[in-house]
Amino acid sequence: MIIVNLDVELAKNKMRSGELAERIGITPANLSILKTGKAKAIRFSTLEAICRELGCQPGDILEYRPDED
Repeated sequence: MIIVNLDVELAKNKMRSGELAERIGITPANLSILKTGKAKAIRFSTLEAICRELGCQPGDILEYRPDED
C-alpha cells in the first residue's frame, strides 16, 4: 500500500492545506483526497508542484508499505 505523508511535509513548512492547494492550482477538496490516501492516482505535474512548493522529494511524500495480509 502507498502511504501519503503530505501532512508531515506541510507541518515542516508551517503551511496549511488550503495555501498549498492555492499555490499548486488544485482545489482544497482534491488535496484532501490526496492527503487522506483516497486518491487512485496523482499526476506527475501535481507531484512536481507539491515538491516545488514544499522543497521536498517525492519520496518524502509517498511511502510504500507491504500489505499486512
